[in-house]
Amino acid sequence: MTGDNKPGTDISDGHIGLAVTIIALIVIAIVASPRATLIVAGCFTAWLVLALIVIYIRGGRGGEALGRAYVATFWWGDYFSP
Repeated sequence: MTGDNKPGTDISDGHIGLAVTIIALIVIAIVASPRATLIVAGCFTAWLVLALIVIYIRGGRGGEALGRAYVATFWWGDYFSP
């Protein structure tokens, strides 16, 4: 999400963020409990749905809105990419 990224890298950062989230959920499931895993997964799901609603209200539609909500939820994957 930085200004020097090439076009299309935001979605790649989102993929990295999603992968890190899945790994973290697996670790939480092993170390803590299924309930804790569901709480964390529910928070990410709620954030994605909230972002999708806001983007929809602001005029985004279809796949573009879903892609923007996805990037808004998992953009922090940029911190894990080289």
